[in-house]
Amino acid sequence: MSETVSQTMKKLSIIVPVYNMAADGKLEYCIDSLLAQDMAPEEYEIIAVDDASSDNSFEILREYEKKYPHRITALRSPVNHHQGGAKNIGLAYAEGSWIGFMDADDWAAPRMYGSLLAAAEEAGADMAGCDYHLTDHHGMDIGKVVHNNREDQTGELNTEKYRKLILDPGSLVVKIYRRELILGDIKQEEGTNPRSVKVFPEDIFYEDNAVCKTWMLRAKRFVYLPEPWYYYYQHGGSTVHTISKKNLEDRKAAGRLMLEEAKRQNYLETYRPEMEFSFTVLFYINTLFSAMPRSQKIAGRYGFAKQLAKEMRETFPAFQENAYYQARIPAEEKKLIAMQMKSHLLFYVYYKLLWFYRDLRKKTRT
Repeated sequence: MSETVSQTMKKLSIIVPVYNMAADGKLEYCIDSLLAQDMAPEEYEIIAVDDASSDNSFEILREYEKKYPHRITALRSPVNHHQGGAKNIGLAYAEGSWIGFMDADDWAAPRMYGSLLAAAEEAGADMAGCDYHLTDHHGMDIGKVVHNNREDQTGELNTEKYRKLILDPGSLVVKIYRRELILGDIKQEEGTNPRSVKVFPEDIFYEDNAVCKTWMLRAKRFVYLPEPWYYYYQHGGSTVHTISKKNLEDRKAAGRLMLEEAKRQNYLETYRPEMEFSFTVLFYINTLFSAMPRSQKIAGRYGFAKQLAKEMRETFPAFQENAYYQARIPAEEKKLIAMQMKSHLLFYVYYKLLWFYRDLRKKTRT
């Protein structure tokens, strides 16, 4: 680890978890975009944390650190703990009064971070965000724009706006947060060691889901700029495109941790309908319909899906009556879910017949 960060408090710390990103210039493109931000170099720092990569990602980061010793800190975890572990290490070294995160295969437009900071300071906000867009190649041209938040979630936050943010939080990496929102109660819990921070759960994917609602409920004012300044790189190695038993189990774990966090922070009952629906989508619906397609080679699929439904019923027995569930879940999915809740065997047989029918239609069309 390198002690290159200035003792002067930075305005912004950008934390970049890195794992096996050396190929195809992905890591360089990300870091170069952060170095090119329209901000004075002394105003922000880039903390890149290699999560025990098996390629030369860390060597690339060290070269950047040597070239920009007062702008980039390259750290390395000796053990792979996934993005949560890398983010925790980055937070332990972050000195900024604001914190941002970036995935190592993504990049930012030059205006992104300076504009978010300026807008937040002007509005007196403690959380600021923008939009992103999806792209499958490196470049600064605009791809498919995704609106990360909405105007009705912004301004001075109240109970109704908190409900909307819980339901539709948007992506963590397209926002910046005052450090107190993230580290609010960590100092009291971990205060004896300033280099030890445990904000994110480690060793699982989908770690953001477990904690981001807490940060939003700590915020007092949110400013949102509907500009697609974050470039979300779509490629086959992305977590969202990889379905495995590990990913599915991690999604379930993230759902459980999300509820535990809500209980610990005392907001589960206040926002119970919103938390019930968020859990239903993350833990159950997304997991179920990711596991079931025949194209996914999930070992023990029958038992996995059966246990998933059982835990869903035990956690929120009346989830199908939730108003958000009724309004937001497509009719076909509701039909299949209702079928599984009555008989998992019937659901499974029906789904297999559905696969067969769809495959048959594809063959007849060709």
